[in-house]
Amino acid sequence: MKIKQNKTEMTRRRFIASSAVATFGFQVVPSRVFGANSRLAVAGIGSGGKGRADITGAAKAGADIVALCDVDESRAAAMFKTHAKAKRFADFRVMLEKMGRSIDACTISTPDHTHAAATSMAMKMGKHCYTQKPLTHDVYEARH
Repeated sequence: MKIKQNKTEMTRRRFIASSAVATFGFQVVPSRVFGANSRLAVAGIGSGGKGRADITGAAKAGADIVALCDVDESRAAAMFKTHAKAKRFADFRVMLEKMGRSIDACTISTPDHTHAAATSMAMKMGKHCYTQKPLTHDVYEARH
C-alpha cells in the first residue's frame, strides 16, 4: 500500500501567516463573544505593509474588521478597498477615541518607534493587541 504524500510545501511565509491566524483567533477572543452571535471586532493600526498580513489573518480567523488606520492612504488603499465597510482613520489616537467601544482587539503594524504608544493606548482601554516586534525600544518605554 502506497502512502500518498502531501506535496504542499510549508514556506516560512505560510508558516508565519497560519501561526498568526491561530494565535490571533484563539487568544484574543473576549468571553462575551463565545456563544454569542457576534464576531470579534478588530481595528487595524497600520494597514499597509506588514499590516496587510495581520489584518488579513484576523479576517480569515473570523474577525470583523471594523476600523483601519494608516497615515499613508496610498499604502493602505488595498486594505481600504478589501474592507470597504471599515471606518478609515489617519491617526490611531482619534480612531481609538471614536471607535473604542466598538473594538474588541487591535493589530498594530506601524513603524517600530510607534508600537509602544499605540499598544499602550489600546491596552489602557482594555483592548487585546497583536503587536509587531519590537514592542518597545528600551526599559523606560516598557514601564509606561
